[in-house]
Amino acid sequence: MPLTEANPDAIANVYAKSLFELAVAEGGNVQAESVLGELEDILEIARGDATFSEFLASRVIPTASRDASLVKILDRNASDLTLRFLRLLNRKGRLGHLHPITTAFESLVQDAFGRVEVDLFTAEALDESAKSTFRDTLASRLGKEIILHTYTEPAMLGGVKLRIGDRLVDDSLVSQLSRMRDRLNTDGSSRVRSTAAQVIEGDN
Repeated sequence: MPLTEANPDAIANVYAKSLFELAVAEGGNVQAESVLGELEDILEIARGDATFSEFLASRVIPTASRDASLVKILDRNASDLTLRFLRLLNRKGRLGHLHPITTAFESLVQDAFGRVEVDLFTAEALDESAKSTFRDTLASRLGKEIILHTYTEPAMLGGVKLRIGDRLVDDSLVSQLSRMRDRLNTDGSSRVRSTAAQVIEGDN
């Protein structure tokens, strides 16, 4: 079973908080950001290498064997803190939850730096000027530095969707049409009933 890209849950948040506190205690925000970069690199490798992903998440591989392999693979390729943390996850049977833990850890790091990650979805690709406008507008409203990631979804037809943390702000044309349809279904039925009642009363 490969690593799954799930949203953070209560357990992921607990591990992420513990790692963040350790990183800050050992080297401040710089150390926390360094650890984040290493975890993201590991996840990126796992995305492109199914065997490595399976190695991290498999419940069949004995804990001791995987621990020895982690040390061999990462001893000179990651900080001592990152390696210790991955070995801890392995011992606790939580290494398969590395993605949501890393996502939760990233939120803590960005908060510490006064940043916020924003995913912007549009029907068509935006030029740099439009991206800059969105970034500046959001920064002004949220009072934080915006780390903007842009994506295109042609099926949206128009409008924009924003994901800020785990909150989705949907202003796409599809969503607008859906809300309009719901209003027509509700309000339209009421008007039909009202008109029918008036006609019946008029006939009596």
